[in-house]
Amino acid sequence: MSKLFMFEKPLGMRDTLPALFETKKLVRNRMSDEIEKWGYQFIETPTLEYYETIGNASAILDQQLFKLLDQQGHSLVLRPDMTAPIARVAASKLYKEGYPLRLAYAANVFRAQQREGGRPAEFEQIGVECIGDGTISADAEAIALMISSLKKSGLEHFTVAIGHIGYVNTLFLEIVGNEDRANVLRRYLYEKNYVGYREHVKSLSLSSIDKQRLLELLKLRGDMTKISAARELVESTTGREMVDELEQLWQSLEAYGVADYIKIDFNLVSHMSYYTGILFEVYGPKVGFLLGNGGRYDQLFNKFNRPESATGFGIHIDRLIEALDLDEKPNNIQCVIFSPENRKEAIRYAEEKREQGERVVLQDISGVKDIDACTSSFSEVTYFIGNKSKTEAK
Repeated sequence: MSKLFMFEKPLGMRDTLPALFETKKLVRNRMSDEIEKWGYQFIETPTLEYYETIGNASAILDQQLFKLLDQQGHSLVLRPDMTAPIARVAASKLYKEGYPLRLAYAANVFRAQQREGGRPAEFEQIGVECIGDGTISADAEAIALMISSLKKSGLEHFTVAIGHIGYVNTLFLEIVGNEDRANVLRRYLYEKNYVGYREHVKSLSLSSIDKQRLLELLKLRGDMTKISAARELVESTTGREMVDELEQLWQSLEAYGVADYIKIDFNLVSHMSYYTGILFEVYGPKVGFLLGNGGRYDQLFNKFNRPESATGFGIHIDRLIEALDLDEKPNNIQCVIFSPENRKEAIRYAEEKREQGERVVLQDISGVKDIDACTSSFSEVTYFIGNKSKTEAK
């Protein structure tokens, strides 16, 4: 093996060392427990999927897919998200017409990076999908569950922005008239490049009134007062119905008691092309990226020939851990060091401790080169050496 690559990893890949692994497990378990309490059932899907199905359905850019061929020459991809694979399963093995499914996952997903820039190519998501319920109540449940699971993870301060992709699309088409011109505007919003958006609007061949309407959209971010302003800005009945949906969502979230975490943002758009209605994003402290996002995707199931409504969310666990202010916990692993003549006694002692739920390393002293270095990382060390045992708390 070339020395150049001996300790290197592919672009965007990461090693998870024991301390971080323990933290991720703690956070994952806290969130999983809460998700299960809401009646969602966890499932697993394959790491590899067919490109023709999941690769096309995922809405992840083609250049971000990890592709390979199997022995039969079929194109495969490493799953780039979990929503499309779960939709595949739900549309086939779990399909029950008229019966909402509540499914959950905790899994790694893969997206190729063109350059490092601190962006992972493999990362873990935890999330849920509520399939078969087209009501605003289902959207509210997804958001309320996301908030509840984030609180259980230990996160105290965060904000969930809620919007409606249909409102943005309707307003843009009313004013600029076609999808190509609307896509340019959407791109600025997705990148949160509001300066670029304003400059682009000023350059358009539109009336001053229409330009002002496009600029007013940027002000539709904040509390419930933005609802009436949004209703006045759009002209079509369809657009106003979408504002009504967002108002209903707010009222449902108030019923859940989570409105303090919510802000309205009619500027929300997504790079995921399958979103069709309510959108939401969650922001936390100390992290320059979204912690997670979700929304309604009523068109995705059409790709599996099973038209169905669905909504859900996904949380980026690594980003969540960055936002969490977790205290450094001391290593709670104990160590039992023994000499060969005390092996049986040491083993019995270790087994008793393990039965009590303790974590115990059993170490033959003859396998230790530096006793101080070996024992320094354990919370407690018990020696079975010579004629007596001795316990030391570290």
